[in-house]
Amino acid sequence: MLKLSLTFLFQFLFLLAHAQQNLVPFVRPLIGTEKMGHTYPGATVPFGSVQLSPDTDTLSYELNGKYNGDVYKYCAGYKYEDKTIVGFSHTHFSGTGHSDLGDFLIMPTQGTLQLNPGVASNPKSGYRSAFSHASEVAEAGYYKVKLDDDAITAEMTASNRVGFHQYTFPKSDQSHIILDLTHGIYNYEDKVVWTFVRVVNDTLITGYRQTNGWARTRTVYFALSFSKPFKSYGQKNLDKPQVYRGFWGKFNQTKNFPEIAGKRIRMYFDFDTEEGEKVKVKMALSPVSQENALANMQTEVPHWNFEQTKAKAQADWNRELNKIQIDASETDKVNFYTSLYHSFINPTTYMDANGQYKGLDQGVHTAAGYTNYTTFSLWDTYRALHPFFNLIQPGRNSDMVQSMMNHFDQSTLKMLPVWSHYANENWCMSGYHSISVVTDAVIKGVYKGDAQKALDACIATSNHRSYEGIGEYIDKGYIASTANRTSVSNTLEYAYDDWCIAQLAKKLNKQDVYNTYMKRSENWKNVYDASIGFMRPRLADGSFKKEFDVLKTDGQGFIEGNSWNFSFFVPQNPAALIQTMGGQKKFATRLDSLFSMHLPDEFFAETEDITREGIIGGYIHGNEPAHHIAYLYNWAGQPWKTQERIRMILNMQYKSTPDGLGGNDDCGQMSAWYMFSSMGFYPVAPGSEEYSLGSPSVRNARLNLENGKTFIIEAINQGDKHVYVQKVLLNGKELTQPMITHSDILKGGTLTFYMSAKPVKK
Repeated sequence: MLKLSLTFLFQFLFLLAHAQQNLVPFVRPLIGTEKMGHTYPGATVPFGSVQLSPDTDTLSYELNGKYNGDVYKYCAGYKYEDKTIVGFSHTHFSGTGHSDLGDFLIMPTQGTLQLNPGVASNPKSGYRSAFSHASEVAEAGYYKVKLDDDAITAEMTASNRVGFHQYTFPKSDQSHIILDLTHGIYNYEDKVVWTFVRVVNDTLITGYRQTNGWARTRTVYFALSFSKPFKSYGQKNLDKPQVYRGFWGKFNQTKNFPEIAGKRIRMYFDFDTEEGEKVKVKMALSPVSQENALANMQTEVPHWNFEQTKAKAQADWNRELNKIQIDASETDKVNFYTSLYHSFINPTTYMDANGQYKGLDQGVHTAAGYTNYTTFSLWDTYRALHPFFNLIQPGRNSDMVQSMMNHFDQSTLKMLPVWSHYANENWCMSGYHSISVVTDAVIKGVYKGDAQKALDACIATSNHRSYEGIGEYIDKGYIASTANRTSVSNTLEYAYDDWCIAQLAKKLNKQDVYNTYMKRSENWKNVYDASIGFMRPRLADGSFKKEFDVLKTDGQGFIEGNSWNFSFFVPQNPAALIQTMGGQKKFATRLDSLFSMHLPDEFFAETEDITREGIIGGYIHGNEPAHHIAYLYNWAGQPWKTQERIRMILNMQYKSTPDGLGGNDDCGQMSAWYMFSSMGFYPVAPGSEEYSLGSPSVRNARLNLENGKTFIIEAINQGDKHVYVQKVLLNGKELTQPMITHSDILKGGTLTFYMSAKPVKK
């Protein structure tokens, strides 16, 4: 009887220890909002369509007919260093190095009505307001701030497709809520193509806005509802006079007129408010129609209970955060769960509650039995974010691959996405890395769709000769520098993607395709100059470009990196790269030099997304091409240096402060690197089942896998100085190589690292 009681007690204690924890307090959305992180602090739910967040200025993309470099600081709409808030818009990118969105800005004010945003140096010159970080609260699924100039407390939360505002007003007969339909991120005068607004009644407004920006044909529909009737409303049309104006002049459209259209419209809604009265606003979005936007609101938030919506948003976050439970220091837990939070923001849901979405062909489609997604920053996220999803969010990643296949089917060019959002391809960055994502998902058994059709789409994309040098790459085995400014990095990236196609073909027993693409995957050798030991641009005649600097980025044939970093970009075959560079010893010495050298400021001065904080020696962690490099010591026979470098990067590049990211988070890629590396392993070459081992910073981690299995990572004798690994056991059996496989993890079990303050050299 006593034995039975003890068994029950142990089982109860085990379940209690691993029950769902409250992990929301460890999420700090303000991390990355200062300097180069480009994250936003506002409210969203996991992979949500709505990202309701404050915007702190209105800089134009254009200045005197040219690109305004300062606008880059506002990719996420919010800059921690600012002291004013312009308003709260409903769509944002997280961590990107280019931008769009910022739809439907709402701002509460009181007193004399002002319909211009004013300037930061004098916030009272417009509807913006001064604020203090002391009154700011940013949590997963919730944001709060005091608007000092108008004594209004602003709070917001969200569901998937609905942004929910709650404004606490002072007593006033001049309380207003402004809806700015001209506002946008990376904005300019002609970005808004058209806007339509319909005032249905004194609490409901519907409409849409079409913009021409990064996405050139982006239309977003909305339904806006107030918790109390407005007493009056109006609009200001900032459009330039047109030659033809029709006969709408019969009406006074500026005041209480229910149908409004134009390119540059700002609206206002007037209220009488009592002291401390809460006026609530719900804004639902749709990619398809005003009717669907309203249906989204009625489906997701049919009530006016702000706290209920906030509680559900945070419960949704808690459920996702509990997919991984860790034991670590307080700071490491904040960094880990904020990284997990940032990784679960993008891609974003792109369909209505009824499954409808607008496709790349601008037609209306229905996602049946899956979720359609958008916001694919693939040059960044193929490296670690999508592999992380294959492990922790396989169901979602299968749907993401299906969404990419939808993109292919709807594309007149018959290409998989490069960088896409809101039913648009914006063609940003290089490579065709959707192929890596598709391959990795099929290889790891995640994608539930037609694998042969996926292979066909990959092959078609890789053979689109007119796209960014692909034809020349196929014919010559490299891209000539005279034809393409990023000829070397494109060649290297295409070679890796071609290796991915080969792996997919091998999986499907297509030997001829495998042979073709394995041969193409060796094209990296064609841009390697053995005389200097670096990747280098080649001319059309086969000679190497004479004017060349291995430290410089601009004009050297690379994108977001220099030759020092890109010369290590052969993730598909590190062993061959090492042999080409002179063997393990010489290769390890080169890696040492990368991490210990000094890169003068002049060599990244023209690269706006990199500052000194994102660089260690010459290793640039703030940009993605180098993210696998620290793990290459494992192939060079010196795994203790991988362990040492990984812990150094974790400590130097990730901090629990607003300026805590050394570069753009890039839709979660920087965060995914952190999560993998802090747990002790990393996918050097997605498209392979293998993970390369490093040095975990957590004491232990429990991965609650979607297949019902549990995988435990434990670090024995963990400590800040214990960065070296003595040995690693998988389910009690010592590993002889510094790697594990995806299948190992899916089976469940325990991976045990024995940590030490001294390296093990053998």
